[in-house]
Amino acid sequence: MNENLSKESRLVDTTDCLEAVGVFRAWKNAFFITALGSLLLLQAFFWIVKTGYINPAGQTPAVGAEGSEEIEKAAEEVAADPNLPLKAEPKQKTSLFAITFERLAGLIRLFNFVLILAAVLYCLTMLFVLKVSLLGRLGGINHIARAFFLALAFAVFLLPWQRFFPGVVLGAIYTPAELQCACAKAADYKIGLTILHYLRFTGFWLLVLLLLIFAQLRSARWAKAILRRLEVI
Repeated sequence: MNENLSKESRLVDTTDCLEAVGVFRAWKNAFFITALGSLLLLQAFFWIVKTGYINPAGQTPAVGAEGSEEIEKAAEEVAADPNLPLKAEPKQKTSLFAITFERLAGLIRLFNFVLILAAVLYCLTMLFVLKVSLLGRLGGINHIARAFFLALAFAVFLLPWQRFFPGVVLGAIYTPAELQCACAKAADYKIGLTILHYLRFTGFWLLVLLLLIFAQLRSARWAKAILRRLEVI
């Protein structure tokens, strides 16, 4: 009799833990998608500025000296003979969707906030899932523990430590001022500094992205391990 009550009690506890895990899994996936989307957008913003579609100084790109000479020469030819066809003006890159750097800076600040919030909540959700797995003895502790530490490393490398400890350590998140200054000076960089420039804005971002993806994959293995154990039970 006591054994039956003990089994029923354990079954109820396991069911409660599984319901809690189901809620945490849904929120964990939502925070993962939010963080992933914000990371991709921040990298896209960097390449938009880097390729020159948005001037980091917030000004419309000016026509070069050669372009000005061609326009003046064409104007003189038309003035001399109005029947001559007008030559095409030199092409220049225009801002993407007419967005200025000031507006892009606002988007960068917004997605920086969303990314930090999603990263912190993602880590906390992983921690709660780990605790529920331990208390409910659901199994897969190896996978969820690894997933938690990967998520923690993701959040640590992501945070903009350069704002708190300038010149000591960097975070993957960049501010609009950093992006503006780096892209404006990048044309004068030599090979070594150019490599460091791309490592700062692309290599570091890739490291953080991989940590996030590996954490999510580990948590997926944990879910499979739970299902496998429950089927055995």
